Amino acid sequence: MTSPFAKTLTAWYLNNARDLPWRRTKDPYKIWISEIMLQQTTVSAVIPYFEKWIQKFPDVQTLARAPIQEILAQWQGLGYYNRARNLHRSAQIIVDEHESRIPSGPDIVRKLPGFGPYTTGAVLSIAFDKKLSIIDANVRRVVMRILSIEGEADTKHDKRVLEYLLTVLPEKGVGDFNQGLMELGALVCRSKEPVCVQCPVSKFCLAYKEGRQELIPTPKKRIVKDINAVIAVIEHKGKYFIQKRPSKGLLADLWEFPGGKIEADETPKEALIREVQEELGISPKSVKHLFDVQHFYTQFRVKLSVWRFDPIDIVPTRKDRKWLNPIDFNKYPMPSGSAKIVEKIFKKSS
Repeated sequence: MTSPFAKTLTAWYLNNARDLPWRRTKDPYKIWISEIMLQQTTVSAVIPYFEKWIQKFPDVQTLARAPIQEILAQWQGLGYYNRARNLHRSAQIIVDEHESRIPSGPDIVRKLPGFGPYTTGAVLSIAFDKKLSIIDANVRRVVMRILSIEGEADTKHDKRVLEYLLTVLPEKGVGDFNQGLMELGALVCRSKEPVCVQCPVSKFCLAYKEGRQELIPTPKKRIVKDINAVIAVIEHKGKYFIQKRPSKGLLADLWEFPGGKIEADETPKEALIREVQEELGISPKSVKHLFDVQHFYTQFRVKLSVWRFDPIDIVPTRKDRKWLNPIDFNKYPMPSGSAKIVEKIFKKSS
């Protein structure tokens, strides 16, 4: 028997859901791509990436066959690049071991790279109507308010959240119910200024009854670390030098300009010369400050001091070092900070 909560929420979702491209299909591949893109990224930012991705990689076979550099280039700007690498690895496994079909069994899907409890529940409930619950930031916040659970919205509350969800999860239409929970958190039960007068399930909400919906959950205190770095733009005969990061670790396999952190006792110019000598073994003929770029990561605020570096000796190319024509930059996936530098360089020169 479907719970009154599930009936009310699902009816609201079916009448109020945003028209999003991945909601126009039951194709598990497209739903999977959208769910991975939506992790740590806003809906408005994902839409153009999703549409371009589906044009480039319309099915799991195309994705599995594509070279990783092409995939990372398509992902550029979304961040958290390990998501793209997991998509590639999972696609190859699906093609090789599951006849190019995304399995519908939770135990099988959970073994694929990038399929945690949330992604498994979301993809299988939406695509196959499997009776699986989901917990993301929106769902956690909604249920914490419904149950009036005090504290920050972190995973330590997920056991209670899951217990509640299992009592209200419908037998059928699970995908619509789960999407309704997420949509409610995104549009109505927002982290700041929840719109309770528009909430279809406010009558089930303890925090609303107690007048504490603005206090639950407690806002998290975010500590942002400032990092100062220096970047060398090396140009020779109209081409620009970039290098590839290692295949493991932060921003793996992405391409960037040479550079690194400014040490506490260094000026930006001193750091520039030291970093380039350490990385490339070359000394400058001249250096000139161009501009600064600021970029935000989840826990870091990075200020990039960008310099033109004219070397005495030209850096030879090799597999992980390239001299690029400006028109070829879009073929090489770069971290967002480096992409901003590219945009600014060619804006200035145009």
